[in-house]
Amino acid sequence: MGERSNSRYLGVIITRKSIIFLSISILTVLSWFLIFSSTNPNRVLDYISVSESTDVPLIIIKNSNTSPQNNAISPNPQNREGAQTEGPDNENRGGTKTESSMNQNRVKTLRCIQKVSPSRRPLKVYMYDMSPEFHFGLLGWKPDRNDVVWPDIRVIVPHHPGGLNLQHSVEYWLTLDLLFSELPEDSRSSRAAVRVKNSSEADVVFVPFFSSLSYNRFSKVNQKQKKSQDKELQVNVVKYVTSQKEWKISGGKDHVIMAHHPNSMSTARHKLYPAMFVVADFGRYSPHVANIDKDIVAPYKHLVPSYANDTSGFDGRPILLYFQGAIYRKAGGFVRQELYKDVHFSFGSVRNHGITKAGEGMRSSKFCLNIAGDTPSSNRLFDAIASHCIPVIISDDIELPYEDVLNYNEFCLFVRSSDALKKGFLMGLVKSIGRDEYNKMWLRLKEVERYFDLRFPTKDDEGDYAVQMIWEAVARKAPLVKMKVHRFQRYTKPF
Repeated sequence: MGERSNSRYLGVIITRKSIIFLSISILTVLSWFLIFSSTNPNRVLDYISVSESTDVPLIIIKNSNTSPQNNAISPNPQNREGAQTEGPDNENRGGTKTESSMNQNRVKTLRCIQKVSPSRRPLKVYMYDMSPEFHFGLLGWKPDRNDVVWPDIRVIVPHHPGGLNLQHSVEYWLTLDLLFSELPEDSRSSRAAVRVKNSSEADVVFVPFFSSLSYNRFSKVNQKQKKSQDKELQVNVVKYVTSQKEWKISGGKDHVIMAHHPNSMSTARHKLYPAMFVVADFGRYSPHVANIDKDIVAPYKHLVPSYANDTSGFDGRPILLYFQGAIYRKAGGFVRQELYKDVHFSFGSVRNHGITKAGEGMRSSKFCLNIAGDTPSSNRLFDAIASHCIPVIISDDIELPYEDVLNYNEFCLFVRSSDALKKGFLMGLVKSIGRDEYNKMWLRLKEVERYFDLRFPTKDDEGDYAVQMIWEAVARKAPLVKMKVHRFQRYTKPF
């Protein structure tokens, strides 16, 4: 009896163990099934979380087959295989059917994301109604009445003087865009920024001082002056801005001030530095006054005309490496002297049709040198982009517009100054770029060209041009700005 009971007890134990083991096995199989199902690319949308906040726009990868106004820039833009197929090297692209199908699946996924994403709210900008002497008055515009501050741009748009003044004209285009956003003529369905009349509704406060134009035209002191007109304007800007309630409420941290010319705002910048500056680079700023975390890098206005209907490709550009500019510069220009013997250098000035010659040279060249001179950046980079000449950037301290969302490695070559000085290094690098790789970069360059094109006005069917890109760069800083303002207000009295 004892043996029979023990056997029966043992059988119960074995049965229970079997059931437990079987249950664990089933659960394990189900777990792996769920894991494989969730990682299936066709089910990826089931697990995408779309932010309900309209303060931070949804960023997606650009697809050349969808309309440009419906696309944002990817933080890691599509690799060169995803570029639009065009030009003389179509048969040599080298894309496989597998790559093509993967790209098609990716495009479908992104289109679905677009459909479920919330509509992007435009940046709300409060602009001071400052006297015309600070903005369009510098262009010679005069109001009909004393109470009029802004030109009626439906009737007349004050003309910009152009020439070298044009390269630092971002202030002109941004101000026009804000004025245009108030008009019923602005039919854009996806505005990047709109002007609001109540500062309490605004994300940022815009200071419409044409500082670069002021420096270019009025920085010299004549015999009747003790201080230049530019210095006087800077003093008056500081007085005006710091006396406004908006500045006192935020400590200026939500203000946007244009200082694109490296020498502009030379005195005012030290008093207005809590604000967000729109600059070309940081070459002449102390990190305390301006830095990449706080401020916005905006493109120069290119001086050469855009290269429309460009079908040149690899075979249509006989010059390998091109540079136009002075050999001897003050700071940072030593690399130019060392490279002079190896590169196709061209000399010229604006007065001697230098811009026309530069445009012709860049359009005939595969690669264009962008070498640091007096400052880390120059207009030459953006002339090269407009000419679809792949930039070779030799500037260790350069900062580039919207680099947080745009991958310059897809259409530029970067070379350290120390490497550029090595014998044969630079020429060896550009010669190593074969036809297929070159044409991929060239096609991508043609795609991104519009992001650096400052113009007025822009319409939905023209895609994202530089003005919208700059406003979007400001918008990406807005959450950080709001946090800074809130921290500033901890121990301040409300106004």
